[in-house]
Order: sequence, then structure tokens, then C-alpha cells
Amino acid sequence: MKIDGGLMTTDLRDAARLAAHVERLGYDGLWTAEAGHDPYLPAAFAATATERITIGTNIAVAFPRSPLVHAQVAWDLQAASRGRFVLGLGTQVKGHNERRYSTPWLAPGPRLREMIQLIRHIWDVWQHGTRPGFEGKYYRFSLMTPFFSPAPLDCPLPQLYIAGLNPYVCRLAGELADGFHIHPFHSMKFIRESVLPNVEAGLEKASRRSEQVALATTAFVIAGKSRDEIERARAPVRQQISFYASTRTYIGVLEAHGWGETCYRLNEKAAQGDWAGMASLITDEMLEVYAVEGTYDEIPGLLKKKYGGVIDRLGFYAPVRPGTDDELWRRLIAACR
Repeated sequence: MKIDGGLMTTDLRDAARLAAHVERLGYDGLWTAEAGHDPYLPAAFAATATERITIGTNIAVAFPRSPLVHAQVAWDLQAASRGRFVLGLGTQVKGHNERRYSTPWLAPGPRLREMIQLIRHIWDVWQHGTRPGFEGKYYRFSLMTPFFSPAPLDCPLPQLYIAGLNPYVCRLAGELADGFHIHPFHSMKFIRESVLPNVEAGLEKASRRSEQVALATTAFVIAGKSRDEIERARAPVRQQISFYASTRTYIGVLEAHGWGETCYRLNEKAAQGDWAGMASLITDEMLEVYAVEGTYDEIPGLLKKKYGGVIDRLGFYAPVRPGTDDELWRRLIAACR
């Protein structure tokens, strides 16, 4: 199991330094996210500041950008990293697409399928000189002149991951993607009963093998050197879980454990702006299911017990802070493999 870190910075001037630090700590990969900032810009700094680790987006929101925009940025980052970039795409949810990105919400599953197909077609045009010709329901591509074509890569094409939880996207990952980012808000029960069977259905449809699709996820980790530190670490995890659990798209993760009603209660509080009150609805029993809790010495064993044999790439839902317990993190990362 590979262990990955997250590049969470609000200042691009720190991105290269943080990426190099992630590599020195011994992480296998580094992911950027589209939250308050663009995911591609810090990946560019990371690509040129590191030599070994995988760099990727987890995730870039798919539909506000055209397939060609994603294809071109990924191409340049693959070249800059000398073959270490992973393009990770996710649909986000309807409300954010329509109300935050001004992007129409049109059949997200089939549209994502078409986007993947077109991105790969564009890459084939650039790498092999294939004649451009893609006509889909949502996207079309029929023009590419030498002036606008990048030079062929001298490394493999970028890998392409997608993210999500719903059955269609899970099947799509098995059918077309190189990897699947399982949402951080998950349980192993939900993964085994919903995610894995659908990924396997996609694999079977495309006559692919399971090793052709890497399964990646991020774990909520509640850790400390003492019980007091662990108790203090619970609050931010409880808050983040309450945020995800308030989204009706993810209600299945709660319903798998008989907690579906909690989603509606959280959604009501979110609509009222009661963000602080939401955390109180996440019980200790829920934390046991959705997070891993223990001392730093206990965490590696707990993570391997929970995710071993299922997950190929595991990240921690925590920022990397240089100079804060560096040696402890080196030992923890090594012990998790």
C-alpha cells in the first residue's frame, strides 16, 4: 500500500517547499485538491521541485473546464514531472456546479464518460498524429493545427483517475479509468458492499483486470501522543465528517449503517448556516466507523488492518507541516506500508 500526502497551502510561494518536504518525509505521492484554490497551480510547483513522488489532482472539478483544457494542463504537468502526473477528475455535486461554477448539470455520469474518452483522444492526436475526430452528445473535437499542438511526450501518457461514490461512477472507473479516488467520507462496509462490486462490474464489461485500476482513498485519522491529544484531535474530524454527511449525494454512506436520517438533519443545519451545531450530530460510534483513532504508534497497524488488501494508495486527511514532528511522520509513513 502506497502512502500519499496532501499539498494543502493557501500560498503558492510555499508550494515547492512543501512538495519537496513531502518527498523527503518518504511519502509515495502528493495530491492537490480543488477547494479554495486551483488544483493545477500547486501541482506545477510540485512537479519541478520533486524527483520521485507521484503528483496528481484529487480532484480537479471536471465540468467547468473543457476536455481540451484538462488535457493540455495534464500534458504539460506530465512533461514537467517527467512522467509522474495523475489527472484526477470528479464531477462535484449539482448545487456547486450550477450555483458556484455557473456550469449546467447535464447527465454527469455519461458526460464524465465522454470527457474521459475525449481527453484520451486528444492525447492520441498529440502523441501519435491521429486525425482529430470526436463527435459526442456533450463534446466535440475536430480541429487541431500544428501551431496549437504540443510536442510528443518522451514519457508515458498521464494516468487518469476519477472520483466518486455512486454506482455509475464506480462502474465507469472499472471500465475506463486508471484509478479511482474513493471519497474520504466512506466506511469499509460501504466500500465492500457498494464500491467494489460496481468497480468489478466495470472491469468485467471492459474485459480488464483488477490490477489495471488503482483504488485510492484518504483516511480520517484521529491521532496523538496521549489520550488528551487524541481527544483534542476528534473535534476537527467530527466537523469535517459532518460537512460531508450533510450532502445528500453521500447519504448512502450513512444508510449503510442505518444512519440515513442524520443526513437530512445535517442538511437542515447546513441550510441554516449552523456549521458548529452540525458536529454535535456525529456520534462517537460514527467516528469509529468513518475514522481511525489511536496513538501514533497504533495508527499504522490500525490503517493496515482497515485498508490492507483493498486500497492501493492511502492518504491522510491532514496537512503536512514542515518542522512539526518530522521524524515521527517518517516512522509512521514507513510503518504504514
